[in-house]
Amino acid sequence: MILHLLPHINASLNAIATVLLVAGVILIKQKHIAAHKRCMITAFGVSTLFLLLYITHKFARSSAGSDLHTTFNREGAAKQVYLFILFTHVSLAMVVPVVAIRLIRLALTERFEHHRRLARIGLPIWLYVSITGVVIYLLLYHWNPPPLG
Repeated sequence: MILHLLPHINASLNAIATVLLVAGVILIKQKHIAAHKRCMITAFGVSTLFLLLYITHKFARSSAGSDLHTTFNREGAAKQVYLFILFTHVSLAMVVPVVAIRLIRLALTERFEHHRRLARIGLPIWLYVSITGVVIYLLLYHWNPPPLG
């Protein structure tokens, strides 16, 4: 199975979502409404695919009898920074689907003032979650030393 590829695919999906979100903001500031809409719907789709693959990865690891999570093996300040990023990422990631769905509904029902107000809060959260998803991937899969032992 491609289980070992899922973290890399998921990090790529987070990076793509980040690019789409930034592009969507640029497009709306330039008054390219249709392109903004396509960008943001695509960002939502990419983020949804990420979530489905993330859950699949966790389920597959659990079914295989593996540890559910990858351990970060550094100590001291590096571990504290990692745990802070992880905690804020996970906490805010629970908010993103709710906010994103609400933003889409507001836009589709042409409640643009409410959409703009919520986007001022929701967009930075969604961006933070997407960016820190990539950072966590890098910390766990590229900058994580082997366990001592």
